[in-house]
Amino acid sequence: MVSFGNCSIYRRTENRFLMGSILKFCSIYGSFKCFHSKPNWGSGASVKTAKLEPNRNHNRVGIFWDLDNKPPNPIPPYEVANKLRIVASSFGVVRHMVAYANSHTFSSVPHDVRQRRKEKELYNRLESKGVIKHNEPHVCRVCGRKFYTNEKLVNHFKQLHESEHMKRVNQIASARGSRRVKLVAKYSMKMDKYKKAARDILTPKVGYGLADELKRAGFWVQTVLNKPQAADRALESHMVDMMDHRRVECIVLVSDDYDFANVIKEAKLRCLKTVVIGDTSDGGVLKRIADAAFSWEEILMGKAKKEAVSVVESWKDRDILKRLEWTYNPEVDKKKFDPADVVIEESEDENIEDICDDVHDDYKDDKGAWWELDSDENVTNDRQEKCPPFV
Repeated sequence: MVSFGNCSIYRRTENRFLMGSILKFCSIYGSFKCFHSKPNWGSGASVKTAKLEPNRNHNRVGIFWDLDNKPPNPIPPYEVANKLRIVASSFGVVRHMVAYANSHTFSSVPHDVRQRRKEKELYNRLESKGVIKHNEPHVCRVCGRKFYTNEKLVNHFKQLHESEHMKRVNQIASARGSRRVKLVAKYSMKMDKYKKAARDILTPKVGYGLADELKRAGFWVQTVLNKPQAADRALESHMVDMMDHRRVECIVLVSDDYDFANVIKEAKLRCLKTVVIGDTSDGGVLKRIADAAFSWEEILMGKAKKEAVSVVESWKDRDILKRLEWTYNPEVDKKKFDPADVVIEESEDENIEDICDDVHDDYKDDKGAWWELDSDENVTNDRQEKCPPFV
């Protein structure tokens, strides 16, 4: 005998089984229908797709930085280099980033950087004496160890991680061939991790890390001799070499030195776009010659990137007007209208002799020039002489 409770349990399990089978069938049928049915393109339902904005400006841009004349003081070099690259990318695709300076520029330390270092040293002394207490411990970014004072963290980093890094560098330098390649691949992650941590913990022994920061931003940094105008000459020759090999269509010069005026004029004669970045007034020589000019303040505040859009549009309008202008080029006209290529067609006047041969015999026997007209009596007498008399 089945009780009422057992019947209710049985019905519940049966209903659950039926509902599960129905849901399973609906899911299979829905997927089958979606797979075989055609998409309703004409319906009002909109399909959202990610639209990528293509870079319409394909000009190859080169950034040429005169560090002796325009150093990135007092702003961090890496930040300035990135902002320069962002502004230059508005004029096209940045392919070359070059910076020249002598060894004195890389070894010197700006006044603001020296003040920051003095403040940091004073803070570390007060912290080591217990006058100032940091809320959170100082963490080593390489191994993860924690220290209560920054001085202990610096000592730990120099004694352990710096010595290990020097061992890796010497090991790679002494290796050759495939072994060197394997060691570089093996230690690349550890060396990158060390460099990132050393930027914040260690103080550069020479200068304030200008060359390393620019290299990290993607610049090709070159050191020249400590002679006057050495960096200007090297940078100028590099720019001319780029123009000769047609590697750039737009030149971005970071300098205030009027010695680059001839190079900017030469670039304009070669139909290249020129942009000058400096802090001189609006009456500067380079800014008058170049197509566009910006200041450091406009670069750092982002104003230059907004103005670059209107500059590019004006360049496009100018190129269109140049294409519409007519200029006389004799060589091109000779090629278009070469007399050797002209085909001479035979005219009907060449057959005039054949037509004249078919003239009546009466006119052939006429003597004298065509302009000597005969009287009517002479014409009738001549005809009577030619015609035989009637019998």
